[in-house]
Amino acid sequence: MIVFPNAKINLGLHIVERRPDGYHNLETVFYPIPLHDVLEIVPSRHTDNRLTCYGNAIDCPPEKNLVMRAVRLMQEHYEVPPVDIYLHKVVPHGAGLGGGSSDASFAMVALNDMFHLGASRQELAALAATLGADCPFFIYNQPMMATGIGDVLSPIEVDLSGLVLFLVKPAVNVPTAAAYSRVTPTAGTRHLAQALATPPQQWGAAVANDFEPSVFAAYPELRSIKQALAARGALFTAMSGSGSAIFALFDSVKVAEGLRGHFYRCEDYVMPL
Repeated sequence: MIVFPNAKINLGLHIVERRPDGYHNLETVFYPIPLHDVLEIVPSRHTDNRLTCYGNAIDCPPEKNLVMRAVRLMQEHYEVPPVDIYLHKVVPHGAGLGGGSSDASFAMVALNDMFHLGASRQELAALAATLGADCPFFIYNQPMMATGIGDVLSPIEVDLSGLVLFLVKPAVNVPTAAAYSRVTPTAGTRHLAQALATPPQQWGAAVANDFEPSVFAAYPELRSIKQALAARGALFTAMSGSGSAIFALFDSVKVAEGLRGHFYRCEDYVMPL
């Protein structure tokens, strides 16, 4: 079976408080975007699971890859035989786009379908939550308001169709743990859902990413990218997740395409939504 795990962006990311367990409660909206990896899973002729990776480099050994962990998790709970996995990485690593989480969740859904396991989306999401806070989102893969540590999900009506996403991935990677260690929680209600019901050019501070001040202080080139996108007429621009990808929404494919190659030593992508 071949599936195409997609990335996500965060529309607003409010860090509400630090929890006693060391995690942070947050409020964000996960929004799927059409930037895809390619994942193939086939029954194995061997007695163990095997992962082969292509495309963008992955900085962890196969046995620790989230896809392998997802397969093992499914095998602990369901009758799943050994499988061979072929993963072609396109979604950049260390970008705040959820590529690894998406691969893992899509693998779980694929195994459920391949072997007719009959697990519900809710059951798969509960298992996926043990792999990572944003993994449950990719089980549903639709716009979701996320609270708690990002694992409490509720559907939200946000539709960016007709707009164009311009995505910039700088050469730097932002370690998630380091980003969380520097972020300052901001209590209070900022009405994220209400703001997202308005046009993107009106979102303003209500759709802010609370990681930006501390991450931009450590990586000033990210602030420069966001400022340049705003100056080029973006309806809205922000960092996704804890970084380092910066995205911008435009109402013109021509304007977005005109920015290709503008940012030195950066990958860039233009995606009609």
